[in-house]
Amino acid sequence: MVSIDTFRQLALSFPQTAEQPHFEKTSFRVNKKIFATLDVKNTRACLMLSEVDQSVFSAFDKSVIYPVPNKWGKQGATFVELKTVRKSMLKDAMKQAYNKIIAKK
Repeated sequence: MVSIDTFRQLALSFPQTAEQPHFEKTSFRVNKKIFATLDVKNTRACLMLSEVDQSVFSAFDKSVIYPVPNKWGKQGATFVELKTVRKSMLKDAMKQAYNKIIAKK
């Protein structure tokens, strides 16, 4: 399990990350681009992964990490259930999401 505070600390540990509101959620951005959002109410995060990374992480357990069930999911938006994900896996997935945004710069 990963707590809300731990998720926030992990996201903010990446260089130049800013925390900002995003509708009813909290977003974590670098270069003004979102790489992660946090849904406190549902204890769930969303990471913006590449389609390949989404496939790799989702292969572990689709009840823990899985594509968002809409067109965003087909573009790499991936839900992460914080109540069941291992911290090490979350950290690896979050790093991939962050690096995807950095690479676009």
